[in-house]
Amino acid sequence: MIVERAYAHVDGEDPEEYPWSVSCVRQLLREGLRFTAPVTFLVGENGSGKSTLVEAFAEAFGLDPYGGSHDWQYASHRTKSALGERLRFDPAAGGRQMMRSWAARKGFFLRAETALDALRRERMAPDERSHGEGFLVAFRDKFIKPGLYVMDEPESALSFGSCLELLGHIDQLTRAGGQIVCATHSPLLTALPGADIVEVGEHGMRRVAWGELELVDHWRRYLGDPGAYLRHIVG
Repeated sequence: MIVERAYAHVDGEDPEEYPWSVSCVRQLLREGLRFTAPVTFLVGENGSGKSTLVEAFAEAFGLDPYGGSHDWQYASHRTKSALGERLRFDPAAGGRQMMRSWAARKGFFLRAETALDALRRERMAPDERSHGEGFLVAFRDKFIKPGLYVMDEPESALSFGSCLELLGHIDQLTRAGGQIVCATHSPLLTALPGADIVEVGEHGMRRVAWGELELVDHWRRYLGDPGAYLRHIVG
């Protein structure tokens, strides 16, 4: 692993203003977040704050908030978020050299809405491939060396089979010493054996088992009886 704890200290900020008003951010300020496994999934509804967290994690490690690899840090004009400016890491044993030396850091920030632009900037020719294939090229070519790899909803462009391929890349990367932090809505991705799952919501952050996730329960019931959901929505 590369990092074992994220934390931030904020003085004089209005607790009613974003992002300090978000429950998971308030908990992060109080307690920090300890990473207990090479893969951490952040799961929650839209607006829960999971994307706010992963963006700040990427920024704190020196990754461009627009997305891309550490070799292209701040190639965009997008500034750091308020939380990203204040966030700090305690390094794990495998990341001490990276945290001491900017040049030694390796990683990639993949955010769904800017992924193709980031890949184009790194000359990976995403226009010659489908959206999902462009994502997979990033996984194949960039998710290789030990480092911190942050993803925001990578499943948005991936089929079922491509999500399985992504899990294979994640497994290989972590076996080589890498670390993944991923915000997702995917019950497929979060089923990865050994992953740490943090559920984000109004309660803040809490660790849960895969079978206890609300999204898993909803998918299980929907696939068992779609009509039970759809009769309240259509026709």
